[in-house]
Amino acid sequence: MAKKKSERKKAVDFTLFISIMMLVFIGIVMVFSSSWPEAMQKFNDGYHFLKKQLFAASLGFFFMVVLMNIDYRIFKKFAFPIYLVAIILALLIFTPLGVESKGARRWLDLGIRFMPSDVLKLGSIIFFSAFLSNKKDKIPTLLYGTIPSLIIIGISCGLIYLQKDLGTTVTLGGTLVAMFFVAGMRLSHLFALAGGSTILLYYAITSEEYRLKRITAFMDPFADKLDTGWQAVQSLYAIGSGGLFGLGLGKSRQKFFYIPESYNDFIFSIIGEELGFLGCLVVMILLLIVLWRGIVIALRIEDTFGCFLATGITALVAIQSLIHIAVVTSSIPTTGITLPFVSYGGTSLLVNMAAIGILLNISRHANLERS
Repeated sequence: MAKKKSERKKAVDFTLFISIMMLVFIGIVMVFSSSWPEAMQKFNDGYHFLKKQLFAASLGFFFMVVLMNIDYRIFKKFAFPIYLVAIILALLIFTPLGVESKGARRWLDLGIRFMPSDVLKLGSIIFFSAFLSNKKDKIPTLLYGTIPSLIIIGISCGLIYLQKDLGTTVTLGGTLVAMFFVAGMRLSHLFALAGGSTILLYYAITSEEYRLKRITAFMDPFADKLDTGWQAVQSLYAIGSGGLFGLGLGKSRQKFFYIPESYNDFIFSIIGEELGFLGCLVVMILLLIVLWRGIVIALRIEDTFGCFLATGITALVAIQSLIHIAVVTSSIPTTGITLPFVSYGGTSLLVNMAAIGILLNISRHANLERS
């Protein structure tokens, strides 16, 4: 009893907490700066996106604080219901409740508009963590480990792929495979999975003309810089013009309708333009600190469910951040992926902060040197 009381009194990982709050603060400032022109044009209110982001950040902070004080092990008991609710929300997109925007159905309107894919990402991580911890001795087997895991990964990623969101599909797929690898999957199964995933990715790209155009634009964005290469070229212009110290906060030129979704999918470009290389470096260092603390927590927690859960949350932030930065620097073809804790998006910010709340609670139970 005394041990349990002392466990509950442990502090959360302060370094992780501060890093997240700094990223959210930078995100609020940069969303305000990068969204001003579009907010004035569409809503005649330059604070429109800022007010929404502030509300999402406040709500996200509330959920983060609540979840970091709730024993993470309770999620193992309710893993399947959580996953089932996430699947139902994803399926509701294909009903009249789904909202189509820019040729894709990714939004759900239940009085408030949100993206079920963000909920599905966290729900999948929780459910897969519970599955892996329950089957920890059978993970290397084909029948009881690999095949059931592939079914879970296939269902989760398939529901997002049907929303025509390949970037999020790859992000979630990479996260779940990372968890499976940490759990102890066979290398032969991993190589087979990598081969199968490559084939599926090739089919996904070649089956849609706009995706093929993105590949062509990636090879040489300046060859068609007024059409297919537009986003990549404008993003490179923004980052390049920022130099070492940037043009100054609020002084971006590319946010004036040159870069689409400058406050969302390409916010790192505006950071590079306004705050320069040093501003980008600060954001990347903060993200690396989050990843470092997440890895340490996963290594130091004795409970396997907590280990897999911490791994999944950390891998999600790592892969999504990597894809976003790679896209805006034209290192990979253009795809719509937000930068965690920084980009505009209420659902994304809320779910990411909730996930960090769970990770902070895991840190309470880990054998850490309290920072």
